[in-house]
Amino acid sequence: MSKWTGILRLSVENKQGKTVPKNVFFQGAFKVMRPHYLDQSGQATYFLINPGGGYVDGDTYCMDITVEEEAELLLTTQSSAKVYRTPHVPVVQETEFNLKKNSVLEYIPDPLIGYQDARYLQKNIIRMESGATLVYCDMLTPGWSPEGDLFSYELLQLKNEIYLDDELVVFDHLKLAPGRQKIEAIGLMEGYTHLGSMIVISEKMTASFLDELHAALKEVSGDSKIGISELSVPGFTLRVLANSTQAIEKIMMEAHRLIREKWLNKQAVFLRKY
Repeated sequence: MSKWTGILRLSVENKQGKTVPKNVFFQGAFKVMRPHYLDQSGQATYFLINPGGGYVDGDTYCMDITVEEEAELLLTTQSSAKVYRTPHVPVVQETEFNLKKNSVLEYIPDPLIGYQDARYLQKNIIRMESGATLVYCDMLTPGWSPEGDLFSYELLQLKNEIYLDDELVVFDHLKLAPGRQKIEAIGLMEGYTHLGSMIVISEKMTASFLDELHAALKEVSGDSKIGISELSVPGFTLRVLANSTQAIEKIMMEAHRLIREKWLNKQAVFLRKY
């Protein structure tokens, strides 16, 4: 595409144990705040901002995020991503993440909300070098509609391609199209309304960690349904089906807490903005 509604390019590097910006560029309906440092570890935290307040018909967004060797980046959003009616052209968001050797990227955005007649297409390409650690999250929730229908959006489609040392190791394709699918069927929403996903890749992953994760999430799962799958490379995927944003956030925060404490030697962070 030659024209984008919003463009963001962000690269960070390690300078004497502190992650600092190397290159920051944004244009249109995409912005980023100055880095925050939430603890003494030197990890940089950036908040992504959509000043337009939401995505509308035909919007196109492009992000390019690079975490240089030994740098540590925590990336989140200022608020939820709201996708409104797209009667003609779906919203498109394309992102490329580049994680250099021994870098850390934690991508923990607020939920994506699909309102009535919304169509949203997202594609992420993640390129990792050996020793890098990735924590990637997504959360999908239904938006308000005049009739009160929970699944009034038309399409939410998310694709993730993850390459480790140039080899494709994960291809994750999630497609929810309520008008064309039996959305409550087994293998889709199974009677739930909200969906959370986490993809984690790190050489620090062990079988004992997965056992500990299972036990920790069981304590906070409540009525939600949780599935954890080990990857072919050191890492795992986590899926959560629930009936509220808060239920998924509780589970994802517990998984994130355990990863930070056990792998990154960092305390948990609370990223919600309300």
